[in-house]
Amino acid sequence: MNYVRTAMLLAGMTALFMGLGFMIGGQSGMLIALAIAAAMNVFSYWNSDKMVLRMHHAQEVDERSAPDYYGMVRQLAQNADLPMPKVYIIKNPQPNAFATGRNPENAAVAATTGLLDMLSKEEVAGVMAHELAHVKNHDTLIMTITATIAGAISMLANFAFLFGGNRNNPLGFVGVILMMIVAPMAAMIVQMAISRTREYAADRMGAQICGEPMWLASALAKISGGVERIHNPDAEANPATAHMFIMNPLSGERMDNLFSTHPNTQNRIDELRKLSEAGLGTAGRGTFAQSRAPQSGPWGGTTGGRSYEEPPRPKGPWG
Repeated sequence: MNYVRTAMLLAGMTALFMGLGFMIGGQSGMLIALAIAAAMNVFSYWNSDKMVLRMHHAQEVDERSAPDYYGMVRQLAQNADLPMPKVYIIKNPQPNAFATGRNPENAAVAATTGLLDMLSKEEVAGVMAHELAHVKNHDTLIMTITATIAGAISMLANFAFLFGGNRNNPLGFVGVILMMIVAPMAAMIVQMAISRTREYAADRMGAQICGEPMWLASALAKISGGVERIHNPDAEANPATAHMFIMNPLSGERMDNLFSTHPNTQNRIDELRKLSEAGLGTAGRGTFAQSRAPQSGPWGGTTGGRSYEEPPRPKGPWG
């Protein structure tokens, strides 16, 4: 059902884009708008991952430079039956993470130093499993296309102001002004709706990948508090990438409404709790923890079976 809803939202955004082109230049304007969108999508398909990682100053790591973090992602990728993605660290105190790439064979996952410092090993595993779920569901490509079309709609709205539209716009210059305001807002609403739909799906699949829903629930509670307190200048400079993060890096929104890039955090935690109560996971002793013996590492051990409401105080890999 989520895929059907996403397809319908994408179709609605495409129709809005083509309709805006038609109002500006008739049938020829609609075709030109479609050509522009196609060109932008082709460029984004091949280059979006590099662009996003560069925007946030991500640095690639490997098994030598970040053995615990890299090994965790490798194990989770195996659990998800995915190729090993490229692994990045973003030097940023705000706890957050995202995935990018056009397909599972060309994917990358990135976590901030704030996330690795603030969260326990199990909680980081829950977050990275969520990001790998986005990769497995091809959400990274869907969100890139959505962001590209939304950007193109805003660009066309500006063209409408410059060229004044044509006879297909019955309201004349007033109609142009309305297009400038309504079209980008409608595109933003659709973009946010798609993002929220995919976040719920990634939460569910991520819980299955790591084997313990409450690890991600605990992580979301911590990330929410960190995002509200800690400013992210790179995200503020590139707000179009906000929907890619596991939680909105701009404002830590609480309202689950049309203008929120992400679902309400408590709603997400409640859904994960339902999965746990339904039998997925083992109260903090899931498959990730059982797959290797307890050891000292960058997170200072495991969290055991504590709930997300009273998380332990972990040691981070950088101090």
